[in-house]
Amino acid sequence: MNGPANTPEAQQERASVLELLDRVLNKGVVISGDLVISVADVDLIYLGLRLLLTSVETALEVGTLPEHPQRLQ
Repeated sequence: MNGPANTPEAQQERASVLELLDRVLNKGVVISGDLVISVADVDLIYLGLRLLLTSVETALEVGTLPEHPQRLQ
């Protein structure tokens, strides 16, 4: 029985998603953005966002995540 998930295209797409996830967790990705809420051209709230997406192991190696004193070995 060949369903849509067993086609070569679906298998290739699944492999590509796994490769992308592996690369993101190994290298890391930073996403940044700004949000301004204003009423009648008067800025009321400014929000600056930065998101780091990586694995814990990579963050510890690079030094972006301080090592927790009670971390299990």
